[in-house]
Amino acid sequence: MLKGIRVIDFSFYLPGPYASLRLADLGAEVIKVEPPEGDPARTMGDQKDGTGLVFLANNRHKKSIVLNLKEAKGQQIALDLIKEADVVIESFRPGVAKRLGIDYERVKKEKPDIVYCSISGYGQSGKMNHLGSHDLNYMSVSGALAQMKNKAGEPVHPTNTFADLVGGIAANEAILAALINSSRTGKGEHIDLALTDVMVSLMTNHVLFEQEKGQQNGISLLRGEIISYKIYQTKDHRFVSLAALEKKFWENFCHGVDRVDWIGAHFSASEEENQIYREVVSLFSSRTLEEWTTFSMEVDCCLTPVLEPGELIENEYIKDRSNISDTDWGIRQVLTQPHAAIDHSLKPPAKGENTEEVLTSLLNMTEENIRVLKNSRVL
Repeated sequence: MLKGIRVIDFSFYLPGPYASLRLADLGAEVIKVEPPEGDPARTMGDQKDGTGLVFLANNRHKKSIVLNLKEAKGQQIALDLIKEADVVIESFRPGVAKRLGIDYERVKKEKPDIVYCSISGYGQSGKMNHLGSHDLNYMSVSGALAQMKNKAGEPVHPTNTFADLVGGIAANEAILAALINSSRTGKGEHIDLALTDVMVSLMTNHVLFEQEKGQQNGISLLRGEIISYKIYQTKDHRFVSLAALEKKFWENFCHGVDRVDWIGAHFSASEEENQIYREVVSLFSSRTLEEWTTFSMEVDCCLTPVLEPGELIENEYIKDRSNISDTDWGIRQVLTQPHAAIDHSLKPPAKGENTEEVLTSLLNMTEENIRVLKNSRVL
């Protein structure tokens, strides 16, 4: 759907690369611009064959060029590349893009209709915009982390970086909207995408419920306080989620387990004082995860297994929708666009793998030009 759209991506680590990954999966040409030392994600954390797993997971279908933006010639090459593009993504701290000569004010003089997305933790302005931060900080200050608590009321540390990933999706939403506007008006756009803003935007229900009801944890029916909408443990110490909010689904469940006497307890409390709740807990603990999974496919009652990452590729839904696939180069990849026509042979690029190709095809540079730039450490 985005064939013909060219993205120049100056971002590192996760939010920006995840955003451009989704654009690449939609067909956009993504040119990843890296400093001489490369995207830090290449060497960060756990690795496979010397390359960081985070980098491998988020940079397929992209081209990589090396460009030293600390050199004036490198900045000019970046601007020349942007003239040939539709979208720019950057995730520097506020003010850094300007020091590197590729800030929006300079870029729009060269390319007035450019869609320029700046991804940061706290935005391009404001009292916190200069502070270092990561996913856990955005989750905390947005109120989102406070919705993940254990029985003692303590926030639970997430094992997924929700702000980074949802922020990448939100960046794409804004980029695509700006592209539509640009096609209609010929005008570009500077998108100030703050990851904290994105997480705050997920708190619509919670903020209003707190104001009107004094409830800090959102919609009461959805937070595990009733027996028909709760996580239960199985015989083999795994978990299933029951979400039978509608009467018909709860009735289906009750009939399916031959306990029609439970139907009237649909919205009763999931508390030890509730005898039916204790009976439901006992029932779930009497069968294994596999048994409940089979049941969930036969009885339409909003029941699903709580799966671990290693189980996803064998799950019937995942296989049917082609969400995950194994590549012939040893990486299991999650597709951001299920059923998309994706070339599974395309690996994440080596650092600077496409430098000569991009500069030759887009900027008409000669081999001699490129050799001189490499010798002067611009490339």
